Amino acid sequence: MFNRKKWQKRLKVILTMDNHPGHIAAGFAVGVFISCTPFYGLHTLLAIVAAFVFRLNKLTCITGSWVNTPLTVIPITALSYKVGRVLLGRSPQELQITEFSWQFLKTHASSLILGSSVLGFCAAVVAYFFCYYLVVRFRRKDVALAAMTKEMEEVGEDLE
Repeated sequence: MFNRKKWQKRLKVILTMDNHPGHIAAGFAVGVFISCTPFYGLHTLLAIVAAFVFRLNKLTCITGSWVNTPLTVIPITALSYKVGRVLLGRSPQELQITEFSWQFLKTHASSLILGSSVLGFCAAVVAYFFCYYLVVRFRRKDVALAAMTKEMEEVGEDLE
């Protein structure tokens, strides 16, 4: 399930990538947005498609799509439903989940999709700035990475 060593290794790869911190953070943020959607089982595929379509960093986009774990999927789905109902002008009632399939959830699709889009957008904004901060902070510890990051930020794009 959760392999700490694997995640630490992936995090180090992300933080030392030869990409602009904004490019890394954008891919992660889009992945986080995707992880909040109710399209369970398709998050990784959607992240790969989004990375290709929007020319994002594939590794960070896929990693971001894994943020919503089996431990958090039910609370996020329930909150998405409530937010969606409120935004649609309905009363914020509880989502009674009897099964976790699209057939069951499609009757609540408009509330779920609207709510998850709003929550996903908010989470993506936070994820972007958090990831950007982590990349820049980590790179300051290494002289070569710090110089590369500073130059990328001045130029505003990846270096060739």
